[in-house]
Amino acid sequence: MGKVKIITVLLVLMFGSTNGYAQLCNGSLGDPVVNITFGSGAGSGTSLNSLTNYNYISNDCPNDGSYTIRNATANCFGSTWFTVPEDHTPGDADGNMMVVNASYNPGDFFVTTVNGLCPNTTYEFAAWILNVLKPGACNGAGIKPNVTFAIETTAGTILQSYTTGDIPSAVAQWKQYGFFFSTTAGNSVVIRMTNNAPGGCGNDLLLDDITFRPCGPLVTASISGAPDSVNVCEADNTAFTLNANVSSGYNDPVFQWQLSTNNGTSWTNIPGATNTNYVRAPQSTPGTYMYRFAVSERSNMNIASCLILSNVVVINVNELPKVKASNNGDCAGDTLSLSAEGGSSYLWTGPGGFTSNLQSPFIMQATPANSGTYFVNVTSSQGCINKDSTIASISSRPVVNAGADTEICEGKTTQLNGSVTNTLLYQWAPATLVSNINILNPLASPKQTTIYILTGTNVKCSSSDSVTIVVNKIPKADAGPDKAILAGQSVALNGAAGGSSITYSWLPVDNMSVPATLTPSVSPLTNQVYTLLVASNKGCGTAADDVLVKVYKELYVPNAFTPNGDGVNDTWRIETLDAFPNSEVKVYNRYGEKVFDNHGVNMPWSGIYKKMQLPAGAYVYTIDLKNNSTIIKGVVFIIL
Repeated sequence: MGKVKIITVLLVLMFGSTNGYAQLCNGSLGDPVVNITFGSGAGSGTSLNSLTNYNYISNDCPNDGSYTIRNATANCFGSTWFTVPEDHTPGDADGNMMVVNASYNPGDFFVTTVNGLCPNTTYEFAAWILNVLKPGACNGAGIKPNVTFAIETTAGTILQSYTTGDIPSAVAQWKQYGFFFSTTAGNSVVIRMTNNAPGGCGNDLLLDDITFRPCGPLVTASISGAPDSVNVCEADNTAFTLNANVSSGYNDPVFQWQLSTNNGTSWTNIPGATNTNYVRAPQSTPGTYMYRFAVSERSNMNIASCLILSNVVVINVNELPKVKASNNGDCAGDTLSLSAEGGSSYLWTGPGGFTSNLQSPFIMQATPANSGTYFVNVTSSQGCINKDSTIASISSRPVVNAGADTEICEGKTTQLNGSVTNTLLYQWAPATLVSNINILNPLASPKQTTIYILTGTNVKCSSSDSVTIVVNKIPKADAGPDKAILAGQSVALNGAAGGSSITYSWLPVDNMSVPATLTPSVSPLTNQVYTLLVASNKGCGTAADDVLVKVYKELYVPNAFTPNGDGVNDTWRIETLDAFPNSEVKVYNRYGEKVFDNHGVNMPWSGIYKKMQLPAGAYVYTIDLKNNSTIIKGVVFIIL
């Protein structure tokens, strides 16, 4: 295993549970020489092998004297441990941490040598630690972790040691621990870690994010005349001067300004920027530019781990908003809508003194006077301004007149009379029953009332007007079916009339009640023809129809018929029953079997029963007139 992993394990096992540090660096720190996060990934991490005498297990609940590398721990030992769903490292997906269950016996559990350090240099160790045992576990008497770690020379001289003391466990909260020490003339140290608390119920902890950083005299950086972080826009031509201040403590220092364009993930030396002042030229490419000042003794100038670093100053170059302006202006009378995007605030100006601070302003009932160029200044959330424009062209609408509404009689033709101005094209609709849709005065022959629309169009706009042609239906007369009555009876006529705006009358009106209706009651003394007259009030003509009312003196029932097919007297029909539309006629043979039954319709009988001709002979009939009179009985003969 490499030295980085060794330092990681040392720090993880050494850091204790009290807040703060054993010794503070009074100056500035360098980049971490070691930055241990224990990696990432699902399941268990890599074993530390010979770097510890603890046993490695692959699940997230190690027993006493064991450890594991995991990205979470849950429900351990009957949920006496806190459930910790993730490690401490910010932003690492499935990041791992070291899960430690200390052994029963206190003592050294990790000793290793770290090489490649800078001589006569102060270093900081730090790590994040969490006591994973719940405070109520072990009947409230759980053992608290207590760790000492020491740094020695290879000859055994202790350079610095630090004891964490009992690490509390009130809540599942990460805390950072650490201390500082100084190397001697050599570049190697021995790190020794000791578990001070006994094992048993408790002494369980999580460790993560261990760093090892050089410490030196105070180094500060600033931006002349500005805060430590400034925002400019990509078109800004300001040149900023960066200043550094280095406190005493260096014998023969060398300086270097450094730049990071990936939020501090990596840093590069700026060529030639080796003085305490650096003039930063304007940058046109948007981005976050981070600057820091690095100092080291000349003897260590090529060793990155010996650099002491200032605070970071930032110049944010914000891109100009990407502005896009548009409008939907076309025709007078419409709403002219303006639209822009790309910023957080907007300022419009335009023809006729138009101004607005809306992103999408509008002008209702626009006129050609609203035509012209509209400018918009768009400001981003960082205060950067860009502009765009859009040209609105508002055209006058055509003036269209389809003419006056009119009425015609069914089957007639009329001429449409349209007019237009400011129009390139015009057209009538619907196209059916119009002689020519592309002239202003076509002939129209609608079959029913129709609305004709004349539409005129110029370059961009159109207008329409309509005219209604009312079609008056011609008169129609239907006097209804002929009627039959016995002398002295009355009957209702069944007239019907059609057409638009009509009047109707009957002739003659003798022996007629209420002649002004379509269904008057009549009682003629003899056969009488009645005429229904229908007239149009719109000048669309007249119509007439006749109905015959037969008057019978008495009810006559024929007593014989000859169904021999000679065309003479082939059926038995009681003509006078037409005067009794609800009557019923039944005929029986000599065995009492019903061979003919006529209900409500005066139908003739040809002597057929069950699709066969009945034999000659006498048949009894009954007639019920359905008028509360006595049923009529008699005999009819079939003669063959």
